Amino acid sequence: MKSGPAAAWRFPKLRIWMLLALAGAVATFAGSVYAASIQPLEIVTKTGVHVFSVEMATTEEEKTTGLMYRKELPEGKGMLFDFSPEQEVSMWMKNTYIPLDMIFIRADGRILRIAENTEPLSTKIIPSRGLAKGVLEVIAGTAQKYGIEAGDRVAHPLFNTK
Repeated sequence: MKSGPAAAWRFPKLRIWMLLALAGAVATFAGSVYAASIQPLEIVTKTGVHVFSVEMATTEEEKTTGLMYRKELPEGKGMLFDFSPEQEVSMWMKNTYIPLDMIFIRADGRILRIAENTEPLSTKIIPSRGLAKGVLEVIAGTAQKYGIEAGDRVAHPLFNTK
């Protein structure tokens, strides 16, 4: 092995390449943690039609992770959990840093129940209190801001409504 400036130069380059490879692997992993596809979703309320851009949580990994570890969720964005077939659903806020509104949706696209302003980092169980096919998580205050209520209609292919 050579010594001197040429040898010293190779090792920093090797470290840079290793760091770049590691960063790429981390980015690939982080990307897989987040839901795979983004789709439009509409909620029809007394005040009008409100459109959201939602990440789909369909795999067990996506449903287990949900919005955990995220520091923000922009208004108009959310995550839609697919719990097909319709069933009793329980959620929690473990490792979730931002308060959310959880909107439980029946198979026919009607809102079953809304758990508003859920407590960040809580392990308290938040039940659907009935059969739900999906759960929409949006930033806390969304339901109140748009007048979203139980019985309102959700339009999205998950519910065969769009």
